[in-house]
Amino acid sequence: MEQTAAIGILMLQSQFPRILGDMGHSGTWDFPVVYRVVKDASPDQVVRHGAEGLLEGFVEAAKELEAEGVAAITTTCGFLCTFQKALTEAVSVPVLSSSLMQVAGINALLPKGKRVGILTISRENLSREYLTAAGVPEGTPIGSPEGHFSDAILGNQPDMDVDHAKAENVAAALRLVRENPDVGAVVLECTNMTPYAADIGQAIGLPVFSIVSFVEWLHASLVPKRWV
Repeated sequence: MEQTAAIGILMLQSQFPRILGDMGHSGTWDFPVVYRVVKDASPDQVVRHGAEGLLEGFVEAAKELEAEGVAAITTTCGFLCTFQKALTEAVSVPVLSSSLMQVAGINALLPKGKRVGILTISRENLSREYLTAAGVPEGTPIGSPEGHFSDAILGNQPDMDVDHAKAENVAAALRLVRENPDVGAVVLECTNMTPYAADIGQAIGLPVFSIVSFVEWLHASLVPKRWV
């Protein structure tokens, strides 16, 4: 019998649509996942208010997931990178708190003169504190979509026009690489951008890294492919 490993996912308390490709949609994953919603962790509180007062809730939820037997833990918001240290100290399984943690490693892969660019839900709120916590180099180009997508996610709205959201994310990525021609790959900070990764990649002609591709990489290490 092949080994299996479940990933625990710390969820924001949200009502916006979790479409296929979003890590909050169980159909996104080819392996078992276990969700745990953290009370009062609204998108607005986490992104615009620094997740103030929420650390204890995330730590307790992580402990609960570990007790249920998950092999690793992740979160549904890239801004939670400031909780990385506390979460890894609280549990004994690997924790991947943010897609932003990929940036330094991807920079090492790129040709000379190229660097990672970040697409975030809110460039205004993605301060140096978050970037430092995730190991993102100073001067990293950052862009964000404006309008319906951000309003729907941060406003925690029950409805979203997916085609409109896709168009805004593609436009933001195109703007990011146009204004920063040295960008050689894009990391999606926002976990809700993953459904649009293929369209973004096709539009900019560059590698696009998301939280889903990051968690899939982590899971592959937990259950290595058997060859012999």
